[in-house]
Amino acid sequence: MTERANHKWWTLFAMCFALFMIMLDNTIVNVALPTIQRELHASPANLEWIVNGYIVTFAALILLGGKLGDRFGRKRMFIVGLVLFTLFSALCALSTSDTQLILFRCLQGTGAALMNPLSLSILVGAFPRAQVPIAIGVWAGISGLGIAIGPLVGGVLVDNFGWASVFWVNVPIGVIAVGVCLWAVAESRDVTSHSLDVVGTVLITSGLLALTYGLIKTNDHSWTSPLIVGLLGAAVVLICTWVWWETRTADPMVPLSFFRIRQFAAANIVGMLVGVALFGSLYFITLYFQNIKGYSAQEAGVRSMPMTLVIMFVAPIAGRLNAKIGPRPLMTTGMLLACGGMLGLAQLTPSSSYNRMWPFLLLVGAGISLTMPSLAGAAMSAVDPAKSGVASGVVNSARQVGGAIGIAVLGSVVAKLAADQYGPAPARVEQLVIGGQTQLIGQIAGPGAQAKAADAFVHGMQGAMWVGAALTLTAAMVSLFGLRSGAAQAHAPAQHAAVEL
Repeated sequence: MTERANHKWWTLFAMCFALFMIMLDNTIVNVALPTIQRELHASPANLEWIVNGYIVTFAALILLGGKLGDRFGRKRMFIVGLVLFTLFSALCALSTSDTQLILFRCLQGTGAALMNPLSLSILVGAFPRAQVPIAIGVWAGISGLGIAIGPLVGGVLVDNFGWASVFWVNVPIGVIAVGVCLWAVAESRDVTSHSLDVVGTVLITSGLLALTYGLIKTNDHSWTSPLIVGLLGAAVVLICTWVWWETRTADPMVPLSFFRIRQFAAANIVGMLVGVALFGSLYFITLYFQNIKGYSAQEAGVRSMPMTLVIMFVAPIAGRLNAKIGPRPLMTTGMLLACGGMLGLAQLTPSSSYNRMWPFLLLVGAGISLTMPSLAGAAMSAVDPAKSGVASGVVNSARQVGGAIGIAVLGSVVAKLAADQYGPAPARVEQLVIGGQTQLIGQIAGPGAQAKAADAFVHGMQGAMWVGAALTLTAAMVSLFGLRSGAAQAHAPAQHAAVEL
């Protein structure tokens, strides 16, 4: 035991504090989008890129972030990421155009790509094996809380201090987190890693970038357009080449043997499905609250509280339960609850009361709370702790790529269904319909067109929720049949926790 071993709880605090900032940024910005749209005169396409730019760089670089930590020191690279994230948060707040904001959001994602995977790997190294599930439960609870509380915090900030405040709030959090990390966190690295797989890094980073960018551009281009076919085709070629390269290099960026471990593979599949289902769905729920129901940013945040509160209380409990009964029942139950929540949200109409919404938000929150700690614990307990940085990068990359896919695919679903429901319209009006900006349509074409646009947007959103329900149901089946039952895996050493496919 090192002299810093008694700092493990401060390490947990530092990791959770920084992670809260990253996860908060995933949803806090969504609440500010209507205000940013008005004040910076952002087009619907640029508005989505304020969200997507962050997701693209985050998803493309997250594997590299985990590997850099294993190679050069997890504490060191985590602090580098923390400094970058804090700096670019401040520059986001100072942006005077939507183009500037998109640029700094992309750069902000580079900091998040270093922090996110390393926070989990640092925890795995800081705690005794028996306490890791509890630490992961708290870590995942804070992660989920950051995602869920974002609309509330964002609403209060936007209504009282303007849209830039959702970025300024990261600055003091980042400064405090750096100080705690410097004092409490012990350095660790993978002593078996003697080189950086430059070729593999370039291939997988380029492949993930082409994949996420191509998927997101489907909102502006047909799936059969040369641009989309070219980007997605390039992604397939690059990722396949990366797989080929990783099997032949002596020190691969990601040991592909990870994916022969049944528990690790199943956890990552569930993580990707959760990202696809939830990232896109929450994006459109935010637009529904503000653009269709007419809630202010703060009112929308308050109405997200059922999801927030259940995540706050259930996720740490799920971490403890994971140590006792294993991830399989928790992840399966969690995904079934989320599926039920999605099915309920798919029944919403423009005139639905809030009482028809909050029970289903509660179900989605409960599903996230049960699933995420168990997912992280299942994946990390299945691999050698020395490789925890890159393993965590894989876990988080699956979720982030899923998020990019979710916003792209569910965005395409909403766009197609909403446009078809509304009928022929000028391109400008069609874009307003897809974004749910019914008040502007009312000003252009009258109250009849406004009501028609609201019906069209909600019809599209219903389709997205149905897709989300199908994906969470699939994730429940993967958890049920893909994971080993029993609590032994939560306690077993990493090398014995794996079940070969």
